[in-house]
Amino acid sequence: MTTTCDVLIIGGGMAGASCGYFLAGDAEVVLLEREEQPGYHTTGRSAALFYESYGNATIRKITKATRSFLETPPDGFAAGPILSPRGMLTVATEELVGQLDAHAGQEGGPRTETVEGDALFELAPFLRRDRIVKGIYETDAMDIDVNALLQGFLRGMRAKGGRTVTDAEVQSLARTGAVWRLETRAGTFEAPVVVNAAGAWCDAIAAMAGVPEVGLVPKRRTAFTFDPPAGADVARWPGVDLVDESWYVIPNAGRVLGSPADETPSDPCDAQPDEYDVAVAVDRIMTDTTFDIRRLASRWAGLRSFVADKSPVVGFDPTTEGFLWLAGQGGYGIQTSAGMGRLSASMACGGGIPEDMTALGLTAADLAPDRPALGR
Repeated sequence: MTTTCDVLIIGGGMAGASCGYFLAGDAEVVLLEREEQPGYHTTGRSAALFYESYGNATIRKITKATRSFLETPPDGFAAGPILSPRGMLTVATEELVGQLDAHAGQEGGPRTETVEGDALFELAPFLRRDRIVKGIYETDAMDIDVNALLQGFLRGMRAKGGRTVTDAEVQSLARTGAVWRLETRAGTFEAPVVVNAAGAWCDAIAAMAGVPEVGLVPKRRTAFTFDPPAGADVARWPGVDLVDESWYVIPNAGRVLGSPADETPSDPCDAQPDEYDVAVAVDRIMTDTTFDIRRLASRWAGLRSFVADKSPVVGFDPTTEGFLWLAGQGGYGIQTSAGMGRLSASMACGGGIPEDMTALGLTAADLAPDRPALGR
């Protein structure tokens, strides 16, 4: 038996779920997820912040276009708020002050304030006074309830008539006449449009379809949690990162989440933490903070996938009819979710960049799968 629809979305992480949410109702949508549940890989391993200064200019525009949805989602989208106050403090040692000043002066950046002296250590009392000399505080950075956001997109898609099929790893896909035919573990599916939202596997899906790859490189990111000092009021702390992106820490459910902010190239896989990366992160964090990390409560890793210019790839492939890329979100897929969902859904229906994103200066050329930076 063959299931037919208007659009097939490959991948049930945040990218595929947000696309399906905004597309359902205007088109008949089926979302195919290879695992037993959506969001198992990168999405399910994210402790995300909504952080407007994070990423390149293209990412920042899509992040800005996402904020209003996350601040005021539709009625019934989630049981509670998607965003909650956190704040993000980017800091520098004496050697990195110039890099911090450049970071603060980026065009179109969010509301920030410079923090120095006692004010810096009142805001983040765990920083070492003999190491950290200056900070830039993004007051409007927020924690994101990743699971509530993902489930809201999936539930909303179903409410508008969309369907999710799990344990549906794609085994083959080919263009036959006016439709794509996909053979999966869950059966056969056909649609005139396929959205490639398979995360770290996006280039593998393209190769299977006979579509030129975009040079996607999955990169492992390691994270762990540890207990704060006894009596510490963790809930009041901001997230903190060193401006050269060699470490960050974020309060997380009463503990502290730490990472070396590593980007280790990897094959698409079920990523696992590397003990060396964990040790490096612990050393870096203890060098610049007063944390005494003797035992880890948990550790994990996920894959963040990038193309050469670190901007997403969103748009129909010019070489192959009906093949829409939704790839290369890197580490920004949660904070750009609603924006990416809206623009990919618009493209899937034959439209262009939504007006509010065009007003921010975002163009189809910034995202195109055949842009010069990808060297296809």
